[in-house]
Amino acid sequence: MGEPGEPGGLRDLALDWQFLRSTKGALLGTELALCFLIFLLLTVSASAYMAPALLEALLTAGALSLRLTRCQERAPRIHWPCLDFLRSASAALVFLVVSPAAIAASREGPAVSAFTFGLILIAMFAYDAFSTYWAEIRPEPAQDGNGNLA
Repeated sequence: MGEPGEPGGLRDLALDWQFLRSTKGALLGTELALCFLIFLLLTVSASAYMAPALLEALLTAGALSLRLTRCQERAPRIHWPCLDFLRSASAALVFLVVSPAAIAASREGPAVSAFTFGLILIAMFAYDAFSTYWAEIRPEPAQDGNGNLA
């Protein structure tokens, strides 16, 4: 074990529990729970469509674990907001395709539930992509010397 100031000690493995209390942390946690729920529902009803839900659950779990362990701070050359935007935007597109296809394949109760939760998840992923873009990616408008937009 290293000294408290040394990198590589056990303090590097500490989780950022404050992140889970933030809006982004709650959003990622809810996205993960809904992705996993939809995966389970599709496994029961329309198993041909369970792979995309599992993939999105794994990608969301990876994004959440990277944020909880603050790994993004250790790799500053990677543009993390752009990766997060691409993850959430692609997930919205995936569920936009998978949710209607699952209900078309099976009209059973679990498929209808997967469709309903899929619509909620599409809105959540779209909001996540939109808020990530506007808060962290969007270029600032150019201003002249007087503070007016150019």
